[in-house]
Amino acid sequence: MRQQPVIAVVGPTAAGKSDLAVDLALRLGGECVNADSMQLYRGMDIGTAKLTEAERRGVPHHLLDIWDVTVTASVAEYQKLARAVFDAVEVPVLVGGSGLYVRAAIDELEFPGTDPEIRARLEEELAERGPAPLYERLRERDPAAAAAILASNGRRIVRALEVIELSGRPFSATMPSYDAVYPSVQIGLEVPRPVLDERIELRVARMWQAGLVDEVRALLGQGLAEGRTAGRALGYAQVIRFLTGEWSEEQAMTETVRLTRRFARRQESWFRRDPRVRWLPYDAPGILERSLALINS
Repeated sequence: MRQQPVIAVVGPTAAGKSDLAVDLALRLGGECVNADSMQLYRGMDIGTAKLTEAERRGVPHHLLDIWDVTVTASVAEYQKLARAVFDAVEVPVLVGGSGLYVRAAIDELEFPGTDPEIRARLEEELAERGPAPLYERLRERDPAAAAAILASNGRRIVRALEVIELSGRPFSATMPSYDAVYPSVQIGLEVPRPVLDERIELRVARMWQAGLVDEVRALLGQGLAEGRTAGRALGYAQVIRFLTGEWSEEQAMTETVRLTRRFARRQESWFRRDPRVRWLPYDAPGILERSLALINS
């Protein structure tokens, strides 16, 4: 087990995490490790606000562009990859807003097996009846798991019921704990909600101007629409609906803003529950020095 802590920069989307992580890496001789689940995908650059080579300022970045868009995301696989980087890098700076990925990298987190037959049966039921009856079943069998999963998140509900049926144990028994495998210093960037809402709207507008629609069009040729994870990513799923004629372009932009704002609230709630996160205002004067002080305290 490593002695030096992993540094993690976390918080909601559009808070400025990536830039602070690069600043910290430059000062500490560190290397950045991606913890944004959608930046793992090759070609998903504009819609995920992936830093360009110039914006990385020479700092090595790990776990970017490792999966094709047709690959279904696996937190278990990500955990293995992230920990291999931690063990190889002297000062890893973990950065991203995918809370489960951050916890999988740092904390004790168990990944039960899968059963294709059980999964297929539950997914068929989800497709036919929607998530509501499955969620009610989960509430009866594992109230703690149900309380931690959105009632609309059919994929997570199916996974929870699969684990319960396969293992005979509550799914909540496998959910993230605060038992660390790697010591860490976690810095959270907080942004007042009205400011964050404004930043998200501006970011989405800039993504459109930067060519998000063309990016999605190109990725459709690589199987994006069939990707069970990548095809549902914020921005990408909405642009697909525009390109297939289901929505107008204005609808796609409006929905991307609305859903990103909702997602940012969930991100903040997730990280707020972790007592180890030390919060700093995103626009704090001398934020780099203040972050370094937290790391060294």
